[in-house]
Amino acid sequence: MQTERPLRLRAENEKETAPVPAEKTEREDEAALVPAEEKIGRGARAKAVLREHFSAPRMAYMALFTALAYVVTFLEFSVFPAVPLANQLKLDFSNLFFMIEGFLLGPVEAVVSIAIKEAFCLIDSQTMGVGEVANLIMSTAYVILPAVVYRFKKGRGWVALYLALACVIQIGISLIVNRYINFPFFGALGFLGDLDAAAAFRSVWAYVLAFNAIKSVSVSIAVFLIYKPLSRFIKMTSDRFERRMQRARAARAAKAAAGEGGPTAAPQDKNTGN
Repeated sequence: MQTERPLRLRAENEKETAPVPAEKTEREDEAALVPAEEKIGRGARAKAVLREHFSAPRMAYMALFTALAYVVTFLEFSVFPAVPLANQLKLDFSNLFFMIEGFLLGPVEAVVSIAIKEAFCLIDSQTMGVGEVANLIMSTAYVILPAVVYRFKKGRGWVALYLALACVIQIGISLIVNRYINFPFFGALGFLGDLDAAAAFRSVWAYVLAFNAIKSVSVSIAVFLIYKPLSRFIKMTSDRFERRMQRARAARAAKAAAGEGGPTAAPQDKNTGN
């Protein structure tokens, strides 16, 4: 009975220290490496996407278009100044820059610029941010379809079709936004007098439709006239900037390689020498 316990302990120790088959360890290592490789792949893809959409020249043009769109908002004017309620519908050409940006850079860049511009407009907002949210929705609705489909089909004929569709989309979205966002908000603040939001909207919905038709069509005509010459200029400057950046990166890489692989001088002993 006394010898059974040492024998059992010896058997357990031998079992614990038994060598693991090489095939099993290789399979375990491969299984452990797969998630890590997938994570590295996802991270690399995310960096590539960010680098594609937010490179230095693209960000420079995004800042330019956003600044121009924000400045243009100070030049807005009322289309129906003598019509009660409708006199708050003010036209500006900020969507001109967002549509061109969508064509030249892409929908992501255009939507980001719209959001930044509306964030700036919050500084002196007179609608507690509701008007800015409405503008964000309507501007995005106007820009998004042409900016997306332009990636696949280009040409002046296609651009004319995209802009016509954008006008229809903005007009439809503007009616919905005014009916369910703007007018209920103005009614809650007492700006509509004795009318409720639905009745006030019914009284001016034709002006809302006409205003957005005028705005979208005028902006689209301006975009159609200037987007092509501007695209050539932006492409030319972007290509030059990219070539300079590539040369700078190549020079830094060559310098780093030379520093790593170059001969290192052995330190001299102070006690030796003349």
